[in-house]
Amino acid sequence: MEAPIAGSVLLAGVLIKLGSYGMLRFVNILMPTAAEYFSPLIYTLSILGIIYASLTTLRQTDLKRIVAYSSVAHMGIVTLGIFTPTTAGQEGAIMIQLAHGIVSSGLFIAVAIVYDRYHTRTIRYYSGVATTMPVFSIMFFILTMSNIAVPGSSNFVGEIETLRGVFDTSYAVAVISTSGMILGGAYGIYMFNRVTFGVVTPYLEASPRDMTRREYIVIMPLAVLSIILGIWPNEVTEPIHTVVTN
Repeated sequence: MEAPIAGSVLLAGVLIKLGSYGMLRFVNILMPTAAEYFSPLIYTLSILGIIYASLTTLRQTDLKRIVAYSSVAHMGIVTLGIFTPTTAGQEGAIMIQLAHGIVSSGLFIAVAIVYDRYHTRTIRYYSGVATTMPVFSIMFFILTMSNIAVPGSSNFVGEIETLRGVFDTSYAVAVISTSGMILGGAYGIYMFNRVTFGVVTPYLEASPRDMTRREYIVIMPLAVLSIILGIWPNEVTEPIHTVVTN
């Protein structure tokens, strides 16, 4: 969260996926017996990571920390899917990584946009941004709903596919891991509601301008892509299915 915006976007979009890529590429292929033997341990650590990261995100007061910490919870669901001996679990894990790279990068850019105007990321200073920045609020809404895996978003496709694979392996693990989606909805809705709705605070009235054309061109494709991948995911899921099954 202390990184500049370019570093945060690269971290969320690419670097955070390297560990899970290594698991998919090497662990399950080179060491399948070890992966099966240690899967209960991985399930336990993943569940703890999902719940702990989500609860930690709930108590954050910094906008960038909320986005950054939520990524840890999403990666917990990814590791669950990778270590399930099901095609659905591994396909869903890959889809989550792709969707998370798009949505989380967009949210980091959204935080940078409001920070550029108000020079603070502390959430308690924000209120009524929808009044002064309506276009930004629409983009922020789409990305936030995608981040909490609302049906019709790219994250929903990945998470529901992963949980389907986990259900085929263990009902208990699947039921507990769904708490991450519930807690994700809690901190996502809280963040969006606190920033965009309510009475415009005097602190924000000093800079009422909406997004510039450059900012809109940067963030709009990410928001649109998160919806397209949620409504028409077959263009991505079919190649993923081919790779996983082969």
